Amino acid sequence: MSKMVEIRWHGRGGQGAKTASLLLADAAFNTGKYVQGFPEYGPERMGAPISAFNRISEERTTLHSNIYEPDYVVVVDATLLSAVAVTSGLKKEGAIIINSNKSPADLKPLLDGYEGRVYTIDAGKISQEELGRNFPNTPMLGAVVKVSGVIPEDKFIADMEQSFKHAFASKTQVIEGNMKALKRSMQEVKGL
Repeated sequence: MSKMVEIRWHGRGGQGAKTASLLLADAAFNTGKYVQGFPEYGPERMGAPISAFNRISEERTTLHSNIYEPDYVVVVDATLLSAVAVTSGLKKEGAIIINSNKSPADLKPLLDGYEGRVYTIDAGKISQEELGRNFPNTPMLGAVVKVSGVIPEDKFIADMEQSFKHAFASKTQVIEGNMKALKRSMQEVKGL
């Protein structure tokens, strides 16, 4: 059986973790992979912690549960490091990607002894500079593709450009800003 990649996203309602997980699923599907992308949240309200999930594989899967032992964890809001057990079940050979202006070394002590790779990306700064607002999901999406290698980068960029053109047909400046944010995050993600 081929390797299945499982990704768990942690964010707060309204930050776009769910949207990013669904965009990743669409992009992976468009490269011929089997995918799942789904959220989990309790009472829906802005700012409440939420989780979203991706399964990406070369073969069909019959699993239809939450992801308890992810290969990668994406933390869209660093305040969740002290509020949610984000590293729970995270595989040592995997990685965690955190939206923060701090270095991976600065955040490693906050990860409950996690021994795997730690990456950071200042998604807030990138989105503020490229989109004019704090939309961290687009830069986080670029960072997870860069770190995981789950989709070839060139195919991912081409797919996302088409996706954005469809979603924002009447707002070309939004397309350009999102594309810049994606590409920039893939260059600026830092890891140890």
